[in-house]
Amino acid sequence: MIEIVEFIKFILDLGGPVIVILLVASCISLALIIFKFFQFYLLQIGRTKEARKAMHIWRNGERQQAIDLLEKKRGLIASAVHLVFDRLAADAGSEISKIEDAVQTLAIDRLHNLQAGMKALDTIAQLAPLMGLFGTVLGMIDAFQALQEAGSNVDPSILAGGIWVALLTTAVGLAVAMPITLILSYFETRIENERVNVEVLVGEVLNPNSVQKAGE
Repeated sequence: MIEIVEFIKFILDLGGPVIVILLVASCISLALIIFKFFQFYLLQIGRTKEARKAMHIWRNGERQQAIDLLEKKRGLIASAVHLVFDRLAADAGSEISKIEDAVQTLAIDRLHNLQAGMKALDTIAQLAPLMGLFGTVLGMIDAFQALQEAGSNVDPSILAGGIWVALLTTAVGLAVAMPITLILSYFETRIENERVNVEVLVGEVLNPNSVQKAGE
């Protein structure tokens, strides 16, 4: 406990409360990033193998087997294809537009849930450099105030040390923001790819003839 208090005191002396805020923000970001990776893994984001296998079985006429294959899959792609299979099996004359609407509703709900926490990451990525710059400005004010109070007895090394400490907050802010921005871009790309995969695979099931002509 004493070591933790001493560490916090050291951080406060080094960069002030801004550094503490940035460190807390980085810890929150790390927790959110780990959560997102775990969520993407559990929801099988980007996995099309099972859905394509079921589509192959469906085309061979073994419709119930195809439905059963995707019955308990948690991924959006598998769930969307399973929904189409289920509707077509229940009523072969179902309107394609109604099935597409049902798939769209499912996709919107799932993709919205996948975006949980990403707004917080985006906010931290945008605010971290500004917080760092704010800390630098405060540090520079303190440094020049000390310079003014010193009068003619100015020690350049003290001024340089104050400026170095002030610039530290900007460096920390950028160090927090840059990896978050890259990882956030990765998450957004995965979600967009998931949406495209759903549209493509559902389109292949509902409009097999057009897909075959496109392939020719």
